[in-house]
Amino acid sequence: MGAQEDGVRYGEWVRVERPAPRVAELVLDRPRAMNAVSSAMAESIAGACDALAADASVSVVVLTSSNEKAFCVGADLKERNALSDAELVAQRPVARGAYTGVLELPVPTVAAVHGYALGGGYELALSCDVIVVDGTAVVGLPEVSVGVIPGGGGTQLLPRRVGAARAAELIFTARRVGAAEAVGLGMVDLLAEEGTSARDAALSLAGRIAANSPVGLRAAKRALRLGHGLDLRSGLDIEDAGWRTVAFSGDRAEGVAAFNEKRLPRWAEG
Repeated sequence: MGAQEDGVRYGEWVRVERPAPRVAELVLDRPRAMNAVSSAMAESIAGACDALAADASVSVVVLTSSNEKAFCVGADLKERNALSDAELVAQRPVARGAYTGVLELPVPTVAAVHGYALGGGYELALSCDVIVVDGTAVVGLPEVSVGVIPGGGGTQLLPRRVGAARAAELIFTARRVGAAEAVGLGMVDLLAEEGTSARDAALSLAGRIAANSPVGLRAAKRALRLGHGLDLRSGLDIEDAGWRTVAFSGDRAEGVAAFNEKRLPRWAEG
């Protein structure tokens, strides 16, 4: 990704910035619609994720919004309302591609949630490894209130965070949850200090992550994701495979040398 003042655009509603070394910022940029995810925007999110996944110079992706009041309010219901049944079925894999694209990024991902993150917007955040919010954040999965169910991973990802019973309560009631309660329930992970935006807090976290071994970060994420939910022996086998991947890498040699020489490591450029 080349560093440009306006970033690299993917369609009309998504852009990618490079705010710091090895950090990519995927910006949801449909502010007038509070980042409601249309078919075109979903395709752009998936396309941006494909490019980021293939970019070896990226160690962390931060998902942010250009809207001052919302991270993302979910699916574009105005667009959905105009679709025939056949068109809705055809649109389904397009929508899924956006969530899958974020979920399957091979590097650590951080969502920076400011304002509303509802329905598919919260599911985009759930697809990230860490969710950072500020005091303005409101999250929730209100899909049953409009006659559908969470379809961007919410019924699977939320229970993995908060447990099955709590997830059921949150999904069945369709209620919206403020920042402090969301942190307490485990719906999100970190609350930015008062006066600090979610974006700034997320970028600070991303910088600390990006200082570490690119090879190690990818291997650690793979082990975390693939091992989750498996029996312990199977999970440890996945971890062992990850260890074997990094043990003989240039990053491991540089990391050990830097430690012994009491200096910061100089990771190879991607």
